[in-house]
Amino acid sequence: MQITRRAAIGSAAATAVSLAARRSHAAGGPVIKIGVLNDQSGPYRDTTGLTSVAASRLAAKEMANHGFDIEVVSADHQNKPDVGASIARAWIDNDGVDVVADVPTSSVALAVAQVCREKDRVHLNASATAVALTGEQCSPNTIVWSFDTYMLGKSTGGAMVKAGGNKWFFITADYAFGHSLEDQTTRFVKAAGGTVVGSVAYPFPTTTDFSSFITQAVTSGANVLGLANAGGDTANCVKQAHEFGLREHGMHVAPLLMFITDVHAVGLDICQGLRMTESFYWDLNPGTRAFTTRLRDSGVTQMPNQAHASSYSSTLHYLKTVAAMGPAEAKKSGAATVARMKAMPTEDDAFGKGSIREDGRGVFPAYLFEVKTPAESKAPWDCYKLIATTPAAEAVRPLGETGCKMVHA
Repeated sequence: MQITRRAAIGSAAATAVSLAARRSHAAGGPVIKIGVLNDQSGPYRDTTGLTSVAASRLAAKEMANHGFDIEVVSADHQNKPDVGASIARAWIDNDGVDVVADVPTSSVALAVAQVCREKDRVHLNASATAVALTGEQCSPNTIVWSFDTYMLGKSTGGAMVKAGGNKWFFITADYAFGHSLEDQTTRFVKAAGGTVVGSVAYPFPTTTDFSSFITQAVTSGANVLGLANAGGDTANCVKQAHEFGLREHGMHVAPLLMFITDVHAVGLDICQGLRMTESFYWDLNPGTRAFTTRLRDSGVTQMPNQAHASSYSSTLHYLKTVAAMGPAEAKKSGAATVARMKAMPTEDDAFGKGSIREDGRGVFPAYLFEVKTPAESKAPWDCYKLIATTPAAEAVRPLGETGCKMVHA
């Protein structure tokens, strides 16, 4: 398997940090090592990236006085499954990493999940969304924290049909996540009485011009343009749809996975009125505001989104589990540690109280937001107004439908 020079350099740097930490802790007890693996240079660098690294480090800082040392390293997987799997394997084999965390891009996440299962380490997924991670490819070593394509399709797709958007055209990122998001949304569109009149899959992550696809959507007769993508791709689609005047054509844009970081980057003048689903909003309640303040105090300049919050929350729950088990015991088996995580209720400022199901899916509410107009917004990151809440038990796919072999009938 080939690994790029950039990935090799990143992995070598992480290795150097890890080995130095290993020497510095040699006289003490076990060191818990967390590798945050994500996109730090491509279309998901703002939706995950260095802010997700900072979020995991914040969790580590808050668990610093529990009798064991914690080390957090990071690397850029470049949205390539082979690169991500190679880095994860090197971390585990050479650096003693116990957890591979975050891992956006579902194709990368699925590859990393297999490495963690093979090596019996923990995979804490904060930002990949394909339902296969907790479905037919579920693993006793993997947890998917707070959102997936089922949740997004049900909340945003269902709401759009209820509002009259009954003819859909999809622009879809051509890999596991995009197809899963289109499939799950199609399910809820059709269940609500809508139809899909067309779709187009585009090469990921090399596409930046979506004009030809938007033209196809306009001529299809659809009244909803469903964006089965994320990050920079979604932002580009929203901006180009605005340039084409889709609203004047009587077509609504439905970004099926758009983050507050995208909204802030594109601007309220373009995004106003868009409806989207997130499992976290920084200004949702006192807890989310308290978490956001602590993260910003650590040097982060942007407001966190659901992926950043999930990196914090999943890392924190893992470290609480390590404290309960003891670090030496937790390091013996990733699957055993994940089983203990599932047995313990979750609670933190970012998500409040929650739980983890036997298929590895975190159970938390989903929130449908509408982007404010510039006149409604009182500050640069005051972007959302809450439209509807999907209770936690309804936001996750029914266990009997997952296809996960760990689920007991």
